[in-house]
Amino acid sequence: MVTPLGKQAADRQGADRHALLRFGAAWGDGAASALDARLALHAFLARGPRTAPAAIPASLAVDAELVVSELITNAIRHAPGPCELILRLFRGRLAITVRDSSDEQPTVRTGDRYRVGGHGLRLVHTVSDRVAVAPRGRGKQITAYLRLAPGSGTSEGMGDGAEQAVLAAG
Repeated sequence: MVTPLGKQAADRQGADRHALLRFGAAWGDGAASALDARLALHAFLARGPRTAPAAIPASLAVDAELVVSELITNAIRHAPGPCELILRLFRGRLAITVRDSSDEQPTVRTGDRYRVGGHGLRLVHTVSDRVAVAPRGRGKQITAYLRLAPGSGTSEGMGDGAEQAVLAAG
């Protein structure tokens, strides 16, 4: 199920000055794809300049695409069952959340240039200002926060209150 972007944007305008734009998509068992998630992100970012106080930099769009691709791919590979993508633009930041059905906590693996695979979460951590993981009733959610521009907003108070662990590279 995908809620139309225009309706979500209209529903949120004026409701919270910090949540300028929101989008959510949910996929059933085996229906999610990184391509669908990237297309949703592109539509979301195209709408952003109409609602955000500043333009969305191209470098942020590239980083956001990497984050969406990696988080959705991890959900598909490691969490059988439904998953969700939630995009939020607020306070000079973009928040990308992926919810999945696995209770297993993700780990950032150490770099190994000879290993094939297993680098995605490290990349997400590298391009994100902050990455948080929170357990849910069934499964977990991972949220990556990307800064729109240097000095825009702070990490404090950006979450929805559910984040419990911040991933650290190691």
